[in-house]
Amino acid sequence: MCDEKHEQRINVKFLVKLKKTPTECYKLLKEAYGENSLSRARVFEWHKRFSEGRESTEDDQRPGRPVSVSTPQTVTKIDQIVRGDRRMSIRMIAETVNADKETVRKILHDDLNMKKVCAKLVPKNLTADQKLVRQQICSDFLERLDEEPDVMENIITCDETWIF
Repeated sequence: MCDEKHEQRINVKFLVKLKKTPTECYKLLKEAYGENSLSRARVFEWHKRFSEGRESTEDDQRPGRPVSVSTPQTVTKIDQIVRGDRRMSIRMIAETVNADKETVRKILHDDLNMKKVCAKLVPKNLTADQKLVRQQICSDFLERLDEEPDVMENIITCDETWIF
């Protein structure tokens, strides 16, 4: 099944074979398709192409990357990149996977449930393993606090980075 633009290009090709002028083609398409017809410039362009011997009614290949490349492979690749270096910017990730920045942002936010926190991409929700590790670290810290009450004096905080 072809879309309306492709259908109109087929009609232009047919009208060229009937020896119609570009203006006649445009008027006929405008009459048949109304507001949804190809623009005058597009009708003239396709008329010229078909007059010069073009047979295909398909669009030409265009250079550049597609508008959206949100495929499972891209999601997996972005996930691997982020887990390898959480400090990579969205722009750097987009260049690495050859995707649009907005596509990468949507994949990170919607598919991978991550957000930017202090220049790091982190998951919005902790996994069960991460919760267990966090609980273990807190338990160890509480035990150490019981053994050495002055351990709090050795902790230095800078922004959101803790140094022991």
